[in-house]
Amino acid sequence: MREPRSGPTVGQIVLGRRLQHLRETAGLTLNQAAEALDVNAATVRRMEKAEVGFKLLYVRTLLQTYGVGADESHAFIELAKDANQPGWWHQFRDVLPEWFSLYVSLEGAATVIRAYEPHHVPGLLQTEDYARAVLRLGFAHVPDELERHVALRLERQSLLTRQDAPHVWVVMDETALRRPAGTADVMRAQVDRLIEATQIPNVTLQVMPFAAGLHSAAFGPFHLFRFQEPELPDIVYGENLTGAVYLDDPVDVAAHREALDRLGAQAVPADATAAFLGGIRKEI
Repeated sequence: MREPRSGPTVGQIVLGRRLQHLRETAGLTLNQAAEALDVNAATVRRMEKAEVGFKLLYVRTLLQTYGVGADESHAFIELAKDANQPGWWHQFRDVLPEWFSLYVSLEGAATVIRAYEPHHVPGLLQTEDYARAVLRLGFAHVPDELERHVALRLERQSLLTRQDAPHVWVVMDETALRRPAGTADVMRAQVDRLIEATQIPNVTLQVMPFAAGLHSAAFGPFHLFRFQEPELPDIVYGENLTGAVYLDDPVDVAAHREALDRLGAQAVPADATAAFLGGIRKEI
């Protein structure tokens, strides 16, 4: 049986959009492109949507059909080879759902990550013990799988300190700090970690206090990704009990961006976050 494919990489998404642009610039329909490959139109559409990996023979034929020159075709093929390479998270494919592997790819490629977290400390800022306490909710019955998920979460955190690290701007709800996850020692260590994070140059951390009352993002957690690649629009990620939704419609994205802007204005200012967290720590 063929191994299930992981979610697409950002590279595949970008190249899929470029293929679509080249086809449309050449004035060809999906059916006309499919005729050049002797496949059905759905196959071409799936390539453009990055729902399948790139078969290099297909890509070469399409580029020739679209009238792309030799130098540009060679560069495209090299990019396709790179995009087809599995990301580092492929090593966790035994525990990583397809719907979340796309998230990890987006997270690693983004230049800006903005988020609202009402329930938990953001995964990128969790300590190992806190992460284990949170993930135990879903994997307590399979200890080995639990530890694999903890390892994946910790591995993701390396992007905060890499040379081209994204700007991560998170607004947490005070609830996430007041609700115990593990022992008091675990929570104190987690708050200490957050205080340290306020000193990371590319991290902006704010807390939405109870005193602020109701706000425009109270419906649930979400993340907004921004990318350097012009082919990629801002993408919003929302998670539920059994899966996730990815939104790139400009209207949807604008609504979430506006909610984040309002949250930032209502929340404790970033330069006061460490002091606010220090006050909470004294109460744990």
